[in-house]
Amino acid sequence: MESVRIDKWLWAARFFKTRSMATDAVEGGKVRQNGQRVKPAHAVKAGDTLDVDNGSTRWEVIVLGLSDKRGSASVAQTLYRETDESSEKRKLESEQRRFYREPGASIKGRPTKRDRRRLDDGF
Repeated sequence: MESVRIDKWLWAARFFKTRSMATDAVEGGKVRQNGQRVKPAHAVKAGDTLDVDNGSTRWEVIVLGLSDKRGSASVAQTLYRETDESSEKRKLESEQRRFYREPGASIKGRPTKRDRRRLDDGF
């Protein structure tokens, strides 16, 4: 196997839960291959650099292996290697998220009048 569709590879490497989510992300420009925007049917090869943004996390990875079948998480981790800069950024962002809580994160569903007042006051 020399190449695999990028949406299949992203799904097999467990960056996205479903293949359709991977396809939507590639179409929406959330995935770049070697700095270029690509289509879901574009081929990925070993050695390519991918910038992946799944909405909550951003990765910059180098493709090491190819697979079009989804396996276990340990197998999926052997398909790529994250760059040092990317892992440092992710650690920094997770630290910032830990110390700064979003004001509306504790509210479930539609906020009540009391909740809206608290949000306006900055609590």
